[in-house]
Amino acid sequence: MPRHSEVRNLTFSALQMFDLVLDVVKYPEFLPWCVATRVKSKVYDSKSGDSKSGDGEKGEMVADMAVGFKMIQERYTSRITFETPFHIHITDIGGPFKKLETDWRFVPTADGCEVDFQIDFEFRSALLERVMGGVFADAAHKMMQAFITRAETVYT
Repeated sequence: MPRHSEVRNLTFSALQMFDLVLDVVKYPEFLPWCVATRVKSKVYDSKSGDSKSGDGEKGEMVADMAVGFKMIQERYTSRITFETPFHIHITDIGGPFKKLETDWRFVPTADGCEVDFQIDFEFRSALLERVMGGVFADAAHKMMQAFITRAETVYT
């Protein structure tokens, strides 16, 4: 099963990075291989968090994503749970994956934040696993870099 983990210290705030990652509708604008996205539902837990800052506010979103790589295009549905601005967890609930778990953690620092990105997946299809497994680490690293480049574009 391919697995990738990456930690980066950035000059952007935890909330800024959290907002970029949670804004799945904009993924096709900057994320490699992302062809289309659609948010099917989004709910907030009204009992959680500080209503003024959003800190600790919890919620859940269900989103569809279409990704394309060379001649392969796949669609999948994910459940995205989040706690503003600290954590986003993404789980596959329908698509080509036997397993898809992605975690984003955002830790405030004196100069910005530390972003801890982890992804772990396995395709149902042995063919997709062979095709994608070989480029997985590079793709995951490019994905992290795409979010950093997006932050530079949006926030500077």
